[in-house]
Amino acid sequence: MDLEYFDGDQRCLGVLELPDPAKFPGPRPAVVAVHEAWGLGDQVRRRAKMLADLGYVALAADIFGDRYIPLDPPEAFKIIGDLAADAPKLRARVAAAVAALKAVPQCDGRIAAIGYCFGGRTVLELARSGNPDVRAVVSFHGALDTPAPAEKGKVMASVLVCHGAEDELVPHAHLNAFLDEMAAAEVDCQTIAYTGAKHAFTNPEAKGQLMSTIIFHERTDRRSWAAMQAFFADVGLG
Repeated sequence: MDLEYFDGDQRCLGVLELPDPAKFPGPRPAVVAVHEAWGLGDQVRRRAKMLADLGYVALAADIFGDRYIPLDPPEAFKIIGDLAADAPKLRARVAAAVAALKAVPQCDGRIAAIGYCFGGRTVLELARSGNPDVRAVVSFHGALDTPAPAEKGKVMASVLVCHGAEDELVPHAHLNAFLDEMAAAEVDCQTIAYTGAKHAFTNPEAKGQLMSTIIFHERTDRRSWAAMQAFFADVGLG
């Protein structure tokens, strides 16, 4: 179902998926799922449904606002580039989704966030912001660089990064800098680098048609989803 919420004057239109109350009675932990550069489309909707099937209240967030879908890759890259360069704006936009999810009656107050590609960057910015409502974030093939690195003692969420070891869009220098950033800020962070995996390894529609490094990798998709579930159980979101 659609869930309308606002970031200031910006209307956002997410998609809410609820677990089967017969199978998962009572309030449940909740997860915000953040889309790739292409906007709130089939990939993140499918993930929200998968989360609901696991017993989570899931919101596929609308980061662009008004559920806007970019017309072409150049426009998509312009939108995400502008948001990536403005950490306060990006953090506020995803925080609005967290607040909207927290207000859903079926949510028990335990909230995590996951994201794909641009969404991975977004949930890492959410963690860096120190949002007190978020217990854990998971980035799947997300960008790791930031204009506003994490500060020691500020990050409350545990972090899991699922990274394609052969992702040419996220160079090893960014990975090394991210690991140094997390260590310096004393963040509870796990980072898994999957050999054989490039960018967008979770998306079956990614077949290298846009560029050779944007391609699905079934084994890593399966393993990273299992890693997410184990991570959630470990931090009290199982």
